[in-house]
Amino acid sequence: MKLGIVGSGKIVHDFLTTAAKIEHLELTAISTTKRSQHIAADLAKQYGIKEVFADNDQLCHDDNVDTVYVAVPNSLHYEVVKKAIAAGKNVICEKPYVETVAQAKELKQLADRNNVIIVEAITNIHLPNYKAIKRQVAEIAPIHIISLNYTQYSSRYDDFLQGKIAPVFDPAKDGGTLMDLNIYNIHLCIGLFGEPEKVQYYPVMQKQIDTSGILNLVYPDKQAVLIAAKDSYTTPRSFIEGEKGTIYFDGSTGVIANFTVEHKDGDNSEFNFNEFDHRMASEFTDFVKIIDSHDVQKANELYNHSVTVMAVLAKAKESVSNQ
Repeated sequence: MKLGIVGSGKIVHDFLTTAAKIEHLELTAISTTKRSQHIAADLAKQYGIKEVFADNDQLCHDDNVDTVYVAVPNSLHYEVVKKAIAAGKNVICEKPYVETVAQAKELKQLADRNNVIIVEAITNIHLPNYKAIKRQVAEIAPIHIISLNYTQYSSRYDDFLQGKIAPVFDPAKDGGTLMDLNIYNIHLCIGLFGEPEKVQYYPVMQKQIDTSGILNLVYPDKQAVLIAAKDSYTTPRSFIEGEKGTIYFDGSTGVIANFTVEHKDGDNSEFNFNEFDHRMASEFTDFVKIIDSHDVQKANELYNHSVTVMAVLAKAKESVSNQ
């Protein structure tokens, strides 16, 4: 894979620290806004990225790029992804994919017409620990209660309180805790248990944005409570509770560093199957395999999963307006 990166924000810095560990991945270009050119130039020098562009169109039409990683503010995803697909590039789009299900379907149709692949970059469903939990769920089933928690006091929250609004807290840029943190919980819950029958979101609102919130997903035989906060501090713990036992893990639902299976008969075991220390390495390892082999079937599975998540997000937002 010859990867071009659009964006130079925090997630790009984070990704580049682990990119060298991903086999068959070549960093060929990076583009950003003119005001962030110095940041992109520094990143290119530090990580051996060959080209630096001040124009996304130039990157999308670079013959040395076959895949574009879109890592810009949420509200810009659709526009940048569409340009990349139209230029015949595969696309890895940071979560959340785009703003609406309709946009997602439009981009998928365009990708199919151009014979390219598009995937959403979401860490947890690519982690070996997630895949192991999916297998272990059957051992403690039937499941009745799911409680997933991604609380992380935001490094930008204090500035937000002072009136300095970063994109992640900007409603005009599709920010907020639902879209930034609870989306990990949604991906995890949908991946394990499928689409719920009912969705209800209870946000804590400050300055017209949800700084924290609780999302309730209702299934015929179980209830899921998805908690996320950017305005609070704790060490989060998540539980999947069944009649025969419990699976739980501490920390971010985007990382799942390890997990414990606690059986009703007293047999407890702790597991860690993750191959990499960095949470983004597994997803990009998968993306390289999917795109380099043009595995349309696997890409379609991921797309269907992403669209289900987007439908839940839409229902969550709608439920707030109906309260």
